[in-house]
Amino acid sequence: MEASDEDATETYHSSGALEMSTAALSRDPARYSYYVDDAAYRQLIADFQRIRTEEPTVEDPAERDVFRRLIEREARLLDGLDFAAWMASYTDECFYWVPSTPNGGDPRREIAVMFDDRRRLGDRVYRLSTGFAWSQAPSSRTVRMVSNVEVFDCPTPGQKLVRSNFLINEFWDDETRTLAGWAGHRFRNVDGDWKISAKQVNLLQCDQCIRNPSIIL
Repeated sequence: MEASDEDATETYHSSGALEMSTAALSRDPARYSYYVDDAAYRQLIADFQRIRTEEPTVEDPAERDVFRRLIEREARLLDGLDFAAWMASYTDECFYWVPSTPNGGDPRREIAVMFDDRRRLGDRVYRLSTGFAWSQAPSSRTVRMVSNVEVFDCPTPGQKLVRSNFLINEFWDDETRTLAGWAGHRFRNVDGDWKISAKQVNLLQCDQCIRNPSIIL
């Protein structure tokens, strides 16, 4: 028995198990980077440039508080190493970007500390969970603080842009270090829930030697 739509064909094995076609698998963002195209790069750069150059446009304290709580929750999940819940707070098609230049730059033309889509984020989280990520054996202990949360309207309907400052204190292997900067989040409303579709982490020392940034920032 087969049921088809415009993207994929679902085929049922004689046992009754569902077999996904190659076309369907190619639309799985956890396995393929099909959505990472030039248009996505242009939009990503434009959105994060917006929160560098414009004043916050959302003044309603209740609405700002919604996004403040979401960012605080993300910090708590990362401090608790709850990567499954953290990944669930992102949209299926997402970006995680840590520029190596103070102005953000263009990840198509400039080296980034990290530039991950959903597939690469999944690889990163899996590696951390294996116990064989030697730079995280043992795991870092971190405490994150976020402040100065500002919310911006986004030209794309159903999306908001958020800027916040952060301070990360990390203890690992008898050493303590501090990472500071500001983060930009792009939130998308997915079936009534706000999820992160992109995050840009702007480290204060982004163009300096920051050792191995093995933690998720």
